[in-house]
Amino acid sequence: QVQLVESGGGLVQAGGSLRLSCAASTTIFSINVMGWYRQAPGKKREFVASITSDGTTNYADSVKGRFTISRDNAKNTVYLQMNSLTPEDTAVYFCRGSTILYDYWGQGTQVTVSS
Repeated sequence: QVQLVESGGGLVQAGGSLRLSCAASTTIFSINVMGWYRQAPGKKREFVASITSDGTTNYADSVKGRFTISRDNAKNTVYLQMNSLTPEDTAVYFCRGSTILYDYWGQGTQVTVSS
């Protein structure tokens, strides 16, 4: 069983930045894909960004050029650097780890962007 714990959320003004962290209870080298998702009030959970074990990244169109996902295998941690935040980025952000057999989710961290 893999546990994922997100941190780094908070309240920020529009145009500001935040860095989210997702710490895994096991080596993330064994997790094929690590990703970030978000869910705004009244909306479905949506994909934000992902990174594979070989470092290949993928982003939702809405965050391309503003968000950067990275991983530190030595620290078993995945990061999401979020720049140029807008109120539309307000949501609970979840970390996901996917292996061939299982999906693991963190409990989420709230990001609120004020206008």
